[in-house]
Amino acid sequence: MFNSLFKIVYFVELVLITTVRSMGTAKFRRATVQEERSSALDTGLLALNGVGMLVPILYVFSSWFDFADYSLPAWLSWIGAALFAAAAVLLWGTHQAMGRNWTPTLGLREEHKLVTDGVFRYIRHPMYAAHILWALATPLILTNWIAGFSMLVPQLAQYWLRVKAEEGMMLERFGEQYRQYMKRTGRLLPKF
Repeated sequence: MFNSLFKIVYFVELVLITTVRSMGTAKFRRATVQEERSSALDTGLLALNGVGMLVPILYVFSSWFDFADYSLPAWLSWIGAALFAAAAVLLWGTHQAMGRNWTPTLGLREEHKLVTDGVFRYIRHPMYAAHILWALATPLILTNWIAGFSMLVPQLAQYWLRVKAEEGMMLERFGEQYRQYMKRTGRLLPKF
């Protein structure tokens, strides 16, 4: 347990990102989902993501996965810590902009609005970008083949599965307004 400075760094940042997520989830609970479009595969990947987020916690608080440790220069781990912090800021900005429009599954609210301000001014899927950034930061901070990479595969799989379905759903609801928005923005990175 906490036998590494970077386990402590990871845990502190995990508390930060969990707090950000909890605040966004609280807004979600106060709004009704009108149209749910999640598949069994999507739900399964969501659960797998949850497991992928728990494995690093087990690594931080136990020695179960220590046999799979590797080493990196400390400066790379600090870059990972900065990326994780950036992911938390991006996640916070996403929840701030989305408000009650956010759902943890593929779905639309009764009075769902197309959000194009805040971080959405630059990218269409900042929440996916935040989670992928978090998943990329983890193996830099937690230098362990199991704990470090446990989130990356499920995050990428869920992104590839969901993004087309989500954009199709938005095109159905918002039509030309969403098409124009797509022309102005990148999926995960700003358009240059």
